Amino acid sequence: MQILHVIMNQQHLEAERLPGKTVVVLDVLFATTTIAMALNDGARDVLTVAEVDEARARGDGNALLAGEKDAEVPEGFTSFAPTVLAREPLRDRRLVLVTTNGTVALHNSRGAAHVYTAALVNTAAVARRLLDHHAEGTILLVCSASRHRFNIEDFVGAGLLAEHLARAAPDRFALTDAAIAARMLATGADLGKVLRESRVGRMMSDMGLHADVELATRVDCYDVVPSLRGDVLVDAAR
Repeated sequence: MQILHVIMNQQHLEAERLPGKTVVVLDVLFATTTIAMALNDGARDVLTVAEVDEARARGDGNALLAGEKDAEVPEGFTSFAPTVLAREPLRDRRLVLVTTNGTVALHNSRGAAHVYTAALVNTAAVARRLLDHHAEGTILLVCSASRHRFNIEDFVGAGLLAEHLARAAPDRFALTDAAIAARMLATGADLGKVLRESRVGRMMSDMGLHADVELATRVDCYDVVPSLRGDVLVDAAR
């Protein structure tokens, strides 16, 4: 059976254990929601980087720089918030994205055999990809969290994905205790309420990003599968 495990905080990622594994990174508020939105809206690809200076260095004339560090938008960057970013012309452009947690988790996951991103907005599409293309090996659902803090929105996102996988192939996956806990929480919860009442959700709403929190609650509104190819994310569903 395939092991399905949830890592509650990217700080617990162990680089030496990544080779051969499939990783799905979740940063529901907002990096992985923003990535799904951008690819759905026609972005050519998304280059995620861990630091602001690297984002500036990697941008080209047609690239759009976006993101945040500690919830502050760097000078010269477009907002990290998906509904704000969606107002920009994205089609056929590269999005260079830097965030405090999600893009760092992606950077730290690069030693895996396959890396995807997921959020509530594209759970079903990512689940189909895993079911159809990754029938062997351990699958790690990695919650980006907030530095050393547990984030409930990433945990329920991982749980929703675990529910999709376990329900579709009940004899295929062996869920670890963390995956069982995430699945049980996700299937018994009002997911929208979880996001709205989470620490980050309340902080984002206080910053005037209520519409972005609402977008992040829309389960399966995008049929995209962000997949790391080289150093950029592309839509594997295309």
